[in-house]
Amino acid sequence: MAPISTRPSPVSPSDARASDSNLELEALRLANRKLQRINAALIERLESGAVRPDDAYAAFQHSVALAEQVRERTDTLNQTLIELKASNHLLSDARLRAETAHQHLVDAIESISDAFVLFDQDLRIVLFNNRFKSFWANSRIRIISGMRLAEIKRLMHGSHLFNEEHRGAGDEHGLYCLHNGRWLQVSERPTRDGGRVMLFTDITELKHSETRRREQAVAQKSHLLQRAVDNLSQGVAMVNAEGLLELWNRRFLELSGLAPIAAHRPFAEVIGDSELALLTPDSRDANGRCIHELEQRLYDGRMLEIRTHPLPTGGFVNTFTDITERYQHAEALSESERWIRLITDHVPALIAYLNAELVYEFTNQVYEQWYCWPRGVMLGQSLRDVHSPEHYQRLEGYIARALAGESVTFECAETHVNGQERYMLRSYVPNRTASGEVIGIFVLIRDITERRRSAEALHQAYQHLEVRVRERTAELTRAKQEAEQANLSKTKFLAAVSHDLLQPLNAARLFTSALLEQHSANPSLVRSVSHSLDDVESLLGTLVDISKLDAGVIQADLATFALTDLLDNLALEYAHAAGSEGLRLAYHPCSLYVHSDIQLLARILRNLLSNAIRYTPQGRVVLGCRRRAQRVWIEVWDTGIGIAEDKCEEVFQEFKRGEVQRPDQDRGLGLGLAIVEKIAGILGHRIQLRSVPGKGSLFAVEVPRADSAGRPPQAPALAELSDIRLAGARIWVLDNDAAICAAMATLLAQWGCEVVTALSEEDLARQVDICHDDADLLIADYHLDGERNGVDALAAINALRPTPLPALMITANYSSELKQQVRERGHALLHKPVRPMKLRAAIGHLLGSGLSVAGAR
Repeated sequence: MAPISTRPSPVSPSDARASDSNLELEALRLANRKLQRINAALIERLESGAVRPDDAYAAFQHSVALAEQVRERTDTLNQTLIELKASNHLLSDARLRAETAHQHLVDAIESISDAFVLFDQDLRIVLFNNRFKSFWANSRIRIISGMRLAEIKRLMHGSHLFNEEHRGAGDEHGLYCLHNGRWLQVSERPTRDGGRVMLFTDITELKHSETRRREQAVAQKSHLLQRAVDNLSQGVAMVNAEGLLELWNRRFLELSGLAPIAAHRPFAEVIGDSELALLTPDSRDANGRCIHELEQRLYDGRMLEIRTHPLPTGGFVNTFTDITERYQHAEALSESERWIRLITDHVPALIAYLNAELVYEFTNQVYEQWYCWPRGVMLGQSLRDVHSPEHYQRLEGYIARALAGESVTFECAETHVNGQERYMLRSYVPNRTASGEVIGIFVLIRDITERRRSAEALHQAYQHLEVRVRERTAELTRAKQEAEQANLSKTKFLAAVSHDLLQPLNAARLFTSALLEQHSANPSLVRSVSHSLDDVESLLGTLVDISKLDAGVIQADLATFALTDLLDNLALEYAHAAGSEGLRLAYHPCSLYVHSDIQLLARILRNLLSNAIRYTPQGRVVLGCRRRAQRVWIEVWDTGIGIAEDKCEEVFQEFKRGEVQRPDQDRGLGLGLAIVEKIAGILGHRIQLRSVPGKGSLFAVEVPRADSAGRPPQAPALAELSDIRLAGARIWVLDNDAAICAAMATLLAQWGCEVVTALSEEDLARQVDICHDDADLLIADYHLDGERNGVDALAAINALRPTPLPALMITANYSSELKQQVRERGHALLHKPVRPMKLRAAIGHLLGSGLSVAGAR
């Protein structure tokens, strides 16, 4: 049975009506008794004869009236008694229903899962259930009816049974955690009569579910954060307020040389296991000043920049950046500046450089000594501040002309600090950007006092001396500008020379291949011509490659591929070359995948194999691989003459050649290993050399391993494509070189193709209907006339056709940008000079890709 308050319950309406009836009945009874006493007194008075005879009748009348009133009051009293009985019956029924409803209410609040408390209009407890009472079971607090709401809240906040969780100001529900770990949500609602109801809902499971969702969300965010941090190029380590390592990425482990580590280790202990310096927001230098960044050179020569960033909540984040390349550039720049300063300091002239705001950015030692300024103090100061106002006023006009873009040379008399008057020849040369904007002035000042005095003494004989000097100065200025322009044009020259030199060589190779196809030609003579073309191609290619490598034109196009795709072809190619020299090539296949530029890596291995064959009089050459963790060493062994230990570094220098062993052997240019080293630097691969004189050498290149999942689809091997028939294939050739067109037409016609050659798109449109004529393949040169290129020409032609033609691009441009552009368009690409077998294989591959060719129908 639920606890019920001992205070009287509020009076119901039926009870009130019953009370009024009782009061009215009691009043009627009193009035009836009073009338009866009056009536008895009157009768007694009449009977005793106390009244006078003449008043007898009046008394009788009065007695009759009183009797009538008594009768009426008696009837009223009887009616009231009947109504009272009915009211009492109704009151009994109402009281029974009220008790039944009260019991139902008690049963209802006991049956609900929430704790329940009811307060009256005075905010005192009227009713509560056992669930609410159980909250206080283990305490000395006793909850009874009549306690005020304020007292209940005070006990909730004052005791340790309820711990309130702070919520937002707009949240109408309170949230409490009980001492047993259960969670309650408290809500208050007003009643109709001004009271209050409090419900305590157990939301423990909901709270736990919410906590699990939050933990899952935090875990997901932590995972995403870890993935994001792992993809940063910088090493990152986050340390909490207790100095424990909370978060780090793979780059941090790579730079620190650490194996995978466990979380929550002391950061100082982790750094102690590496060669890195410990840096925190509290770190200080030798002078006690806080340091937040430092640079550290590692044992392997790399330079790291370490920065620390404090966190608002305590702890800090450290970043580790590999600045080796930047540091090397800075060192190279510093070395260049040192050499420039060394040279200019020994030039007998005053040399300076002013920026557009006329602030000194460079002065040589002679300049500073002339004006008696300490070393380096003039740098950063304005020309106006360094010189007197009178001196600056004399120079101002010439400076304005130089800033306007004019090279100015003039003589000016100056008084030296020792009081001597000297004549100075000043030259102001503007420094222009590529857009023509002047960003500074080169200042060259020479002391021509002696010459001026001689000129004045011999004025008649040397009156034209000043003109000649100015002309010479102008010539020197022009020569300097021409040299600068030549240096800027170096890259364009390399691209142009690649195309212009290889264009006739490409035509000659196509013609010789066509001659070989004709049985009437002299095979021996044609092969001799072909070998000569091979030598010319090798020499030109080597010279152009070394120039491109020096100019930084060649860029790596990294991709994942199987080593077998590269090494199988190289082994087949150089097995014949070794056999022709009486050597044997031993090849050990490798099934691993690597990440590199297959073209550049092939160039490295070709040079190594060519060198091995060149310098091996007898024996064999071995091509194979060794796996080392996540790296693969591709090795070329030989049993040749070997290299002396003091020559091992020298062989990688340009134009350094070894001694040949056969009188008819070509010594080459001595650029093969220099190219190997430069290409390896572009790819980031290491080169290893071990050699024993008289026994042989080992050259190896280190390549990173890769997963086969990232391998792009491979083109069919040349052997698979060599048997594809080309007879009847309709091919259009677009090249601005008539010799190339003639050679391509001759060679393709001998292969059975139907060929249409054109020098331009307009020339092709005059010979065929580009929109509707049938064709199977379009071959185009990249360099066309009128600043037109083959990629744009192919796009324009295919845009006019209902079905685009497959295309083969031929170029002398080895840039990665062009490779990517051709690959994105879906075209094939060959580089000049084109070898006929590669051309035939490429055409066969394109015609065999599902296209209808006359010979394959």
